[in-house]
Amino acid sequence: MFNSLSDRLTATFKNLRGKGRLTEADVDATVREIRRALLDADVAVPVVREFTGRVRERALGAEVSAALNPSQQIVKIVNEELVEILGGETRRIRLAKSGPTVIMLAGLQGAGKTTLAGKLSKWLKAQGHSPMLVACDLQRPNAVTQLQVVGERAKVPVFAPHPGATSTELDQPAGDPVAVARAGVEEARQKLHDVVIVDTAGRLGVDADMMEQARQIRRAIVPNEVLFVIDSMIGQDAVNTALAFDEGVNFTGIVLSKLDGDARGGAALSVASVTGKPVMFASTGEGLDDFELFHPDRMASRILDMGDVLTLIEQAEKSWDKEEAARMAKKFADQEDFTLEDFLAQMQQIRNMGSMKKMLMMMPGAQNIRQQLEQFDEREIDRVEAIVRSMTPHERLAPKIINGSRRARIARGSGVHVSEVNGLLERFAQAQKMMKKMAQGGMPGMPGMPGLPGAGGGARKNAKNAPKKKAKSGNPAKAAQERKDAEARRANAAKALPTGAAFGQQSGDFDPSQLNLPKGFDKFLGK
Repeated sequence: MFNSLSDRLTATFKNLRGKGRLTEADVDATVREIRRALLDADVAVPVVREFTGRVRERALGAEVSAALNPSQQIVKIVNEELVEILGGETRRIRLAKSGPTVIMLAGLQGAGKTTLAGKLSKWLKAQGHSPMLVACDLQRPNAVTQLQVVGERAKVPVFAPHPGATSTELDQPAGDPVAVARAGVEEARQKLHDVVIVDTAGRLGVDADMMEQARQIRRAIVPNEVLFVIDSMIGQDAVNTALAFDEGVNFTGIVLSKLDGDARGGAALSVASVTGKPVMFASTGEGLDDFELFHPDRMASRILDMGDVLTLIEQAEKSWDKEEAARMAKKFADQEDFTLEDFLAQMQQIRNMGSMKKMLMMMPGAQNIRQQLEQFDEREIDRVEAIVRSMTPHERLAPKIINGSRRARIARGSGVHVSEVNGLLERFAQAQKMMKKMAQGGMPGMPGMPGLPGAGGGARKNAKNAPKKKAKSGNPAKAAQERKDAEARRANAAKALPTGAAFGQQSGDFDPSQLNLPKGFDKFLGK
């Protein structure tokens, strides 16, 4: 979504690298490029003006002039101001103290409210809640049916007493949405659901009747949260739409939908700043799992190509099999061979985390290889899995036995060419060698990386850190003097060290009373 903005800002900061001191002209040129980047990304003009004003004021202040690296300080300032534009801090749902927590969804028609209701319900269910959906969109044809299908996929109950409008009865919706909303909240209270998500009808443009209907629903159910769902690809009209809904229903939070689109998306950044309401959630795909809590600091890091490692770790913790991870760690520590069975298990773990492209785009510096990532075919993982599954259990454990005829059989079984089987086996052999070297005592060319405890090889010392012997002088007289000095040092060391017993202690002069020993302990010393 923010690829264009990220590219422009990254290119702007590259021009500042290597400068030990920034002049006012450098700051003005940087701010001018930031202004152009934000305007090209469809960020609202008032927001751009306020943002660049604060950046310029701070960039010309003492925090940059006194910094050791002024260019990095500018990036830090822009990052902090971006976080402020996006809401400042992570905002979570306010749960009701008693009874069910009521969440009302509002927004334009086509913004994705019905699908988002299913995503939000599934996300809340994973958090330990018991949500229920209420179908109050009786205006759009088959909207109730769509919500029922989404609820079934999310395994969440749907309260839908009326079928709503059909394609043949557009002007006569079945039932009163206000009454349905009120009855839905009461149904959730009786069946002990702790969260109620009310899906309301959208509107097109300025529709006073539909806005009045949304107001009546809000007054009837008194929601704890009113979430304004906005299409991230809407453009400059996003600000006007957000202000109209804020005036009409006084929403408490914003949800960005279709954040995986290819539009410039800057208008979505403006909504939080203009309305003063926080962005709470983001929809990042079509699947029910493509939904996440919105973190302003992490989104700012993504825009500035600094990655989002925390979100990546959270996804891994949520989907990673801890028993499988522990088994692989033990196998690695015991220096056992990494087999194709292990490779298949690890690939399944990665697939459970979601799209490979999305995960790689969360890594720092991913914008530099974005073109390669966009060309990456997710089906390549399916082909690799098919190749491994076409092998026998013995072949997966001992891939060295796979000869030409076996490779041809595996290729036929997986529907690929023999060259793809050869390439996979070659890459696997390299990975196997690399993991074995890491377990034995670190990788070559990676100083300071020790081996695993008990794995051997970890005690090898770097030759560079070994003390160097002093070179002998070429002058005979000077060399003789050095030998004489060395002999004198050895003689003095021998005199200083008592002899006659272990640890250099003279047995004849030993007196246990000189030691601070417990009473009666001297009998063990043979005295």
